[in-house]
Amino acid sequence: QVQLLESGGGLVQPGGTLRLSCAASTSFFSFNLMGWYRQAPGKERESVAVITTGGTTNYRDSVKGRFTISRDNAKNTVSLQMNSLKPEDTAVYFCYAKNAGGRGYWGQGTQVTVSS
Repeated sequence: QVQLLESGGGLVQPGGTLRLSCAASTSFFSFNLMGWYRQAPGKERESVAVITTGGTTNYRDSVKGRFTISRDNAKNTVSLQMNSLKPEDTAVYFCYAKNAGGRGYWGQGTQVTVSS
């Protein structure tokens, strides 16, 4: 059973920074895609940033230039560095991983709140 465990959420003021981390219970080489999604109250879950095994990244337009996704295959972790946070970034952030067979896995989520 694959498990993804997120950490690093919390409360931060607008303009602040947070770093989210996701640790997997199995080797990252099992996954050809990893990423972060978020879901705000009353809204659908949306993709924030994804990264492939080869290191190719993709970001939603609203976080480009502010967020950076990275992965450490040796440590089986994927991280999301979030800078210049805005109130509209407030959401539960979920780690996601997809294996070569197309099966997806989700973490339990971590709350990020941007408020003064």
